[in-house]
Amino acid sequence: MSKKIIVTGACGYIGSHTVVDLEQNGYEVVILDNLSRSNIKILNGVEKILKKKVLFHQVDLTDKSATLQALSQHQDAEGIIHFAAYKSVPESTAQPLKYYQNNMVGLFNILEVAEQLNIKNFVFSSSCSVYGLVEHLPVTEDTPFQEAQCAYARTKQHGEQVLTDVVRATHLKTIILRYFNPVGAHPSSEIGEMPIDVPNNLAPFITQTAIGKREKLTVYGNDYPTRDGSCIRDYIHVCDIAHAHTLAIDYLLKNKETENPEVFNLGTGNGVTVLEAIKAFEKSTGIPLKYEIGARRPGDVIEVYADNTKATQNLGWQLNYSIEDMMLSAWNWEKKMAEQS
Repeated sequence: MSKKIIVTGACGYIGSHTVVDLEQNGYEVVILDNLSRSNIKILNGVEKILKKKVLFHQVDLTDKSATLQALSQHQDAEGIIHFAAYKSVPESTAQPLKYYQNNMVGLFNILEVAEQLNIKNFVFSSSCSVYGLVEHLPVTEDTPFQEAQCAYARTKQHGEQVLTDVVRATHLKTIILRYFNPVGAHPSSEIGEMPIDVPNNLAPFITQTAIGKREKLTVYGNDYPTRDGSCIRDYIHVCDIAHAHTLAIDYLLKNKETENPEVFNLGTGNGVTVLEAIKAFEKSTGIPLKYEIGARRPGDVIEVYADNTKATQNLGWQLNYSIEDMMLSAWNWEKKMAEQS
């Protein structure tokens, strides 16, 4: 019998790809999502890929009684993967209390319910933003946190600290996954990044410009001390990130953890500039992109990329997609959305 995993925020970008990966690796997934930042069409795409229905509860995690009611139907669950959170940097800067309320209260409630129902394995969706403005590269799991650059990043820092305290007091076993910059879409083009309003990531800006939704792309600054003057990020295919969650659950269920919580960086280990990412898009699709150089954007880190040695060695994680693969899959998804609209 397949093992059951609860996935919160599973209609979101990384969550939906993780549902597919889990199901294709023998797990049974139960989705919790309030659909405030996602679209039910993504669930339809997931079910098309899997050729089956997935259990879905429309629940807001900030409502503890509703969360308990939903999870009480799945007391046989082996673990929880917790994605559900708001993630826009500009919005979190403008509305910090909204972010603390949603991201922190949602985490408190899911942890309390997990303890109540004796669900012992927990994977937390974190972010490289927890590191702040780092002084040394590449970033390892032991790189000290610097001052958070926005309220979103601070909710991830606080979330990790909450988990550190909770595992000391309970039987919970936890893995924290810190993502770098997710890009791309499922090879089927049935699911991908579906930004509500303004995108948070570079790839949708590129694809929306290429398809004509946006007049041009702005590259924020070309006078940084980098290869071509634009910022450097560690772009990683969303399917590679998704598979790391399946490996993390496997790892916990096999009691392989050496620390609690155990932290893993999810990045390629290679920094790519914004202008190199644009060139990768143009090369993989054959489409020239309209872009202009703008002023630097406040709060942008000059350069950040991961050391992923720990994830590759301990989890057995391997990368399967190049920057060109990421851009081509993002473009195919953009075209698919245009056909369906």
